[in-house]
Amino acid sequence: MLIHAVDAYLSLRRAVGFKLESDEYLLRDFARWAAERGQAHVRADTAIQWAAVGPSPWQRERRLRTVVRFARHARAEDRSHEVPPKGVFAQRPIRRLPHIYTTDEIRRLLEAVARPSENWLQRPRIYAALFGLLVSTGLRVSEALALRFDDVTHDGLVVRKTKFNKTRLVPLHPTAAAALDRYLDLRRRESVVSDYVFISPKGGRLSCGTVRMGFLKLARKAGLRGTPGSRGPRVHDLRHTFAVHALESSPGGGSPVGQQVRALSTYLGHANLADTYWYLQWTPQLMRSMANACESFLEGGVR
Repeated sequence: MLIHAVDAYLSLRRAVGFKLESDEYLLRDFARWAAERGQAHVRADTAIQWAAVGPSPWQRERRLRTVVRFARHARAEDRSHEVPPKGVFAQRPIRRLPHIYTTDEIRRLLEAVARPSENWLQRPRIYAALFGLLVSTGLRVSEALALRFDDVTHDGLVVRKTKFNKTRLVPLHPTAAAALDRYLDLRRRESVVSDYVFISPKGGRLSCGTVRMGFLKLARKAGLRGTPGSRGPRVHDLRHTFAVHALESSPGGGSPVGQQVRALSTYLGHANLADTYWYLQWTPQLMRSMANACESFLEGGVR
C-alpha cells in the first residue's frame, strides 16, 4: 500500500528535524487518491491529475513538488515508483515588495497601539510590548507568541524549536530588555493563569490570526494602510525592516555581504543565506555602503 511508504518517508524526515504538517496532509490525500484508482505505487500521470485539483497554479505546483520529493525517496527502494516531472504547473515566483518602516511610521503605529480599547483593556499594553519586541528583534510573529516566562533570560530570549526545527538564543538590546521587563512585571501581577508572555483576552496564548487582524486595524488608525481590502504594510514587514536596519547599522558601514549577513542569518534563525537575502530590500544607505565596499576592493583596499 502506498500509504505505508508515505508513513516511512514522513517518519524518516521527521527523525532529522522536519515537521512536515502540510506534507503529511498532502501525501495522505495523494495516497488515498491513488488507492481509489487501484494503484500501490506513484504514477506520474496520476500525480499530475491529483495536483491539478489545486485551486491555483501555485498550489498545484506545490502539490506536485511534494509528491516529487516523496517519489524520489520511494523509488530509491522500489523502482516501480515513477518520479513525476517538475514544473508542470510552475509560474515564476513573484516576491511581494516588503515595506521598510521609517522611524516615524513605527512611532505612529505604537501611538495607535496605545489608544484604549473598550473590548480588551489590556490590549494597549500587550500590543505595545509585542510590536516593540518585533521591531527590536525581527522575531517571527509565531516565535514571539510562543514565548513563555522561562524563555526570557538575562542572556536574551530562548526561541524554541520553530521553523526549521531550530532553537536559538536571541540577545536583546538593553532598551528592549528593559521595556520587556517592565511589561512582564505587570503581566505577572495581573494574571498567572497562563505562562505565555503574550495572552489573549481569555487569558490563553494569543493567536497569530488575532495579531494580524489587530495589526491591520491599528495600521489604518495610524494612517499606514487604506480601506479594508487595499494593500499596505504588513506586520511581517517589521521583520524585513529589522533585517535592513540591522545591516545599515552593522560594523564596516553596513556592507550587505560577508560576515554581517552570516551573523544576521543566524540571529533571524534562517537555514541558509538565501532565506536572509529574501528579507533584504535595498535602501540608499545600503546602496552607498555596497558601492563604497566595491570601490575599496577594486582599489586594493580591505574587502
